Amino acid sequence: MKKFFAMTALSACALFTAPAVLADNHGKSLQEITYLLPAPKTLTAFAPWLIADHQGYFAEEGLKVNFVAGKGGVDVAKQIGAGNAVIGGAIGDTPIIVRANGIPVKAVAVLGAGSLTLVASDEANPITKPAELKGKTISVMAYTDTTYYALLGTLRKAGLTRNDAAIQAAGPAGVWQLFASGKTDAMAGVPDWVVGARTAGKKVALMPANETFDSMAQAILASDESIKNNPELIQKIVRATLKGMNLIMTDTDKAVTAYVEANPAFKGKEAEVRQIMDLYNQYVYAKQPVLGKMDPDRLAKVQEFYVSEGIVSKASPLDELYTNQFVGAGQ
Repeated sequence: MKKFFAMTALSACALFTAPAVLADNHGKSLQEITYLLPAPKTLTAFAPWLIADHQGYFAEEGLKVNFVAGKGGVDVAKQIGAGNAVIGGAIGDTPIIVRANGIPVKAVAVLGAGSLTLVASDEANPITKPAELKGKTISVMAYTDTTYYALLGTLRKAGLTRNDAAIQAAGPAGVWQLFASGKTDAMAGVPDWVVGARTAGKKVALMPANETFDSMAQAILASDESIKNNPELIQKIVRATLKGMNLIMTDTDKAVTAYVEANPAFKGKEAEVRQIMDLYNQYVYAKQPVLGKMDPDRLAKVQEFYVSEGIVSKASPLDELYTNQFVGAGQ
């Protein structure tokens, strides 16, 4: 699981390195924080955070953010639970995993109502239902990441198990390269990898969202202690980040421009960035009635699956896994 969060970017976290106060260009005092990302900020999955920074949403909240790549989402959650980090993030599934091991963290916002994992197949031979995965060769990043678990959940919807398909773990690049080259029939992966395959020339079909397993999107995490003792900081970061997400949803062209300005490595690749954002809008961010709000029924079903598969040893009370106090009216 640690490897997956290190490579896919499913979200972000903030650590206090030192109590520093700076000033912006207008002389406004800013509290300096370090945003510890599970992977390098160049990954497009971090667009809401980079856009929030570039557009000044963090500065409006009185924050100066420094982005630093960490060691992955599960490790981030451990740091939060140990009190070494004030706020952080991974995937919405993460509290299920770490709470079962006694780590006291909750999701304080989830970036979308959909799953971060998409099931892709060849447009010439599309796989549109879970039952059609039987006997197919499918690439995933690793056997210990949430894209793999989401694939197992999709198989189960058709009464299938991991033994009913040939599932190959290929790493963060190999997962889409094998699929793009025709060496696998399908791929379970994030939107960024789907566009990677398309850019390589693969014509891709995506399984409808209502047919796949209802796993989670990216989430922002905080410890029980921070939620109790430092809610103002959590609120500021959640509010600014959701503004970045909202810009992607409501003005995608402006969001692409802002993202490329914030991340010049993508200059000249605006069309790819637009494709990735369109996929996030359609499959991940869309249909969330209140931006950032966790759906407890969905979370409960994901946890039930994780327990039944032996991914975690026991279920945790739902109210220990999330809080919606920082979204909606809390914004």
